Amino acid sequence: MKAATRARFEARAEIIGALAHPTRLFIVDELSRGERCVCELTAMIGADMSTVSKHLSILRQAGVIEDEKRGLQVYYSLTCPCMNRFLQCVESVFMKRARKYAQAAKLVERAR
Repeated sequence: MKAATRARFEARAEIIGALAHPTRLFIVDELSRGERCVCELTAMIGADMSTVSKHLSILRQAGVIEDEKRGLQVYYSLTCPCMNRFLQCVESVFMKRARKYAQAAKLVERAR
C-alpha cells in the first residue's frame, strides 16, 4: 500500500474510531437533529460535565463536530450532515444481524 493510501485510510480509521463509543454515537445522533449546548447533552446523557466534555473533545478532534461559544454556553453541531446516513446504514446492518440471530435462536429452540 502506498503511503498516501495508508494515510487516507488511517484518517478514516481515526474518524470511525472517534465514533466507536455508545455515548459518542448518542451525541452524534442527537446533533443530527440540530445543535445542542453542552448542558443539554450532559443532561441527556446523565453523566458529569467532564465526561461529556471528553467525549465531545474526541469527536471535535476527529472533525465530526464543531463548537461555537455564545456567551457562557458552548453549542455543538455536526460538521457533515451525511453522518446521519452513515448511522442509518449502521442501523440496517445491526437489524439484519439481529434478524439472523433471532432466526437461529428459533431454530435452536425448535430442535430442543
